[in-house]
Amino acid sequence: MAETEAMDAANEAAALAMTGGGAGGGGGGGQDDVAAEWAAMIEGTGGEQQTDKGSERVLNQEEIDSLLGFNISDLSFADNSGVRAIIESAMVSYERLPMLEIVFDRLVRLMTTSLRNFTSDNVEVSLDSITSVRFGEYLNSIPLPAIMAVFRADQWDNYGLVTVDSNLIYAMIDVLLGGRRGATVQRVDGRPYTTIETNLVKRMIEVVLHDAEAAFQPVSPVKFKVDRIESNPRFAAISRPTNAAILVRFRIDMEDRGGVTEILLPYATIEPIRETLLQAFMGDKFGRDPIWEGHLATEIWQAEVEVDAVLYEDMLPLKRLMELDVGDTLMLDLKPDALVKVRCGDVVLTEGRMGRVGEKISVRVQKNLRKPRTNFAMFENAGVMMKPMEKS
Repeated sequence: MAETEAMDAANEAAALAMTGGGAGGGGGGGQDDVAAEWAAMIEGTGGEQQTDKGSERVLNQEEIDSLLGFNISDLSFADNSGVRAIIESAMVSYERLPMLEIVFDRLVRLMTTSLRNFTSDNVEVSLDSITSVRFGEYLNSIPLPAIMAVFRADQWDNYGLVTVDSNLIYAMIDVLLGGRRGATVQRVDGRPYTTIETNLVKRMIEVVLHDAEAAFQPVSPVKFKVDRIESNPRFAAISRPTNAAILVRFRIDMEDRGGVTEILLPYATIEPIRETLLQAFMGDKFGRDPIWEGHLATEIWQAEVEVDAVLYEDMLPLKRLMELDVGDTLMLDLKPDALVKVRCGDVVLTEGRMGRVGEKISVRVQKNLRKPRTNFAMFENAGVMMKPMEKS
């Protein structure tokens, strides 16, 4: 109680001092000092916003965009930073597929040769990036005008998308129609692409898809066919806007002209070969090591297992088992020529006849080993752990 009364008294004294009610007129001087401090803080901050803890500067729009890591007028998936990078990393989790990176690296070399033969010019192809994006956000970020080709992967029973930007379109048309080197490419903005321009770009896309088939050949045989050509992203929808997809960006340069082409594969498209794409390297057997296979087979052949010879089994009530005494006889429902079951754990391997060899009891195998009903292929298809084999 004494402490509470002391705190109340201190609070009343502080309130009197702030309102100028202190003894001897000292409160008036304290009020003037506080007012002077507030005036000095307002003048020193130049009109910045005040808070209870002090002054804080108001951020302008450019600083807010820099903090968030994006600008609506300049949206890009390649270089995100700030809060947007954290949001994007949480929304789209890119599963690293080592084999897919090898496939696209091989595609770069194939495209370099094919496009040189296609254009009869010095073409350099480089792989800019492999990222994971939301399909809807990618469609909204495509700079127009552009040509989009929807292609179908027959063996995977799904679709993909190839996008060619305007710089590469005009550069490729200029090269194919005999434009002079070093000349500035004439662009006509605000008009749709003509039939001739669309067909020339479609031929280039078919060359790229043919090389993509060859690049995927060691992983999974696939056939890519151009389904349709679109110039409006809304008509090139092949997946739901929220679905994740792999975006591969290629840079194609022909001396002083060139542009960018992008291949987008939804995760649903590459799902049939996902297990293969998770392999760390490309080989004839995709990660299977024959040395370890031979070593494992040798160790299995040398492994020791315990085998039981079971003559008879029966179920007895616990009460009857507890009533057994010395000298009691258990009747076995067996004939003299009954076979003995040879088991390993719960699995019956074979059957034989019981006999004697010297001082030891023996079993002569009478039947071939029984093959189990399960095999390794069943476990590979089911994707489950191996269970004990059922009794035959």
